[in-house]
Amino acid sequence: MYRYDEFDHAFVSDRVEQFRDQVGRRLSGELAEDAFKPLRLMNGVYLQLHAYMLRVAIPYGTLNGRQMRMLAYIARKYDRGYGHFTTRQNIQYNWPKLNELPDALADLATVEMHALQTSGNCIRNVTADHFAGAAADEVADPRPYAEILRQWSSVHPEFSFLPRKFKIAVTGAERDRAAIQVHDIGLHLKKNEKGEIGFAVYVGGGQGRTPMIAKKIRDFLPEEDLLSYTTAIMRVYNLHGRRDNKYKARIKILVHETGAEELARQVDVEFAALKDSELKLPERDVAAISAYFAPPDLAPRAEGWASLAQWKKADADFARWVQNNVQPHKHPDYGMVTISLKPIGGIPGDATDTQMEAVADIAEEYAFDEIRVSHEQNLILPHVALADLEPIYRGLVAAGLATANAGLITDIIACPGLDYCALANARSIPVAQELSLRFGAPERQAEIGELKIKISGCINACGHHHVGHIGLLGVEKKGEELYQITLGGSGDENTSIGEIIGRGFEPEKVTDAVEVIVDTYLGLRLDPSETFLVAYRRVGPQPFKDALYGDKAAAAAA
Repeated sequence: MYRYDEFDHAFVSDRVEQFRDQVGRRLSGELAEDAFKPLRLMNGVYLQLHAYMLRVAIPYGTLNGRQMRMLAYIARKYDRGYGHFTTRQNIQYNWPKLNELPDALADLATVEMHALQTSGNCIRNVTADHFAGAAADEVADPRPYAEILRQWSSVHPEFSFLPRKFKIAVTGAERDRAAIQVHDIGLHLKKNEKGEIGFAVYVGGGQGRTPMIAKKIRDFLPEEDLLSYTTAIMRVYNLHGRRDNKYKARIKILVHETGAEELARQVDVEFAALKDSELKLPERDVAAISAYFAPPDLAPRAEGWASLAQWKKADADFARWVQNNVQPHKHPDYGMVTISLKPIGGIPGDATDTQMEAVADIAEEYAFDEIRVSHEQNLILPHVALADLEPIYRGLVAAGLATANAGLITDIIACPGLDYCALANARSIPVAQELSLRFGAPERQAEIGELKIKISGCINACGHHHVGHIGLLGVEKKGEELYQITLGGSGDENTSIGEIIGRGFEPEKVTDAVEVIVDTYLGLRLDPSETFLVAYRRVGPQPFKDALYGDKAAAAAA
């Protein structure tokens, strides 16, 4: 993974000291909150419902054991002993004290971490496929390109005050695990007929108040033109993006109002002036950065197959965990392990300091000291020998991290909601917990199969509800919390925005409503292999509307 150079070290250290001075002036009263707000946001510090919140960047979701230990230390020393992993592959701390935040940032800097550009109207943390560098279906590892974009965008003088926040995602496989079509810019790595690396470029995706799927404006952008073409897109957006209305300021609105073809034409005009400039990527620079992401030396471990078969036969819980949480690796003797942060009845995405340290121990001993954060709020060990799965599992059991539900109905994405967030209209966490308990039985989850529930506490959609197979949006109506249900959303290579199926449900009724939806699916699927999303796309919303709102349902509710 990437290591800081001398510039990085000096730059991050200088920013910490600059922020220390700003905090001191805020605490002394020299700086009013209105003047302090843009300064703290540039350093990843929000003022939430009950306290300040610190959002720490984990670029493209990749970190090592030493960095994970520091995240645990920050949780223990400056917070309440836990952190919350987010859908942007970052981590948030919900209870730090303002006067201690400069010290927390200084501690993070010792392990090459920071909180820059995790907030504000700038280019945010660049995200990538959490299986990058390990997945068997990968054309190329997207992380070197995410790192190039990170270096280019960090405190970019031209793009530090954009009309609105800006998010970029990169995937290197045909199966999109980075949700690139709901990003401001989505990049799909591919090879042309000559075997050359390039990108399909998508622009104008996003969720929030006005969910939109990105438009492809370039089918194949050569690798060397990545920065010049991205700069061209940013210039067009910076020039024409709305600044008079924050609800219409994202690039998706510009694409919608201008039209994808016209926007692509404007980008091409800017690109023509930039493509032969200093922004052209030299092969040697790409190679140098790619070298940081060279895969570990994976020695053959064929003995793992026999051992794995024996362990699975001897322990049904272990077998279930392998089935759900271990995916095939490009090396046949290895696997990719998902560490679920979704315990039954727990808070999605949360991990305690002791759990983070346990993951660091396991990664250092068994996983080549590499950990990923997924946008689905789980942790990943990307390179694990099958021969080591049993001791890894035992370690995860001891840490309370062996829930075997990756991709199943209790693997719920949820934002912090009204328990923490000043923007939220409704609670997300209690709903996620109740759903998890209702559907938590292993047999029930196995019967249902792949089903993604995503919950947001407000229209900003931090819980990605628009692309949930079942999406729940918390709204406020007459001073009460209400949950709107959408069905049929997806954030993969066949992206779709979920359809609102009817009136919302009160907090005490939403879990029953979801159960009606699930039971309806089980009754209409063609066979157990037909997933919820496939079945929904086949039959449409009407059977679910009838089950929830039809005469019989109304009579039962009465």
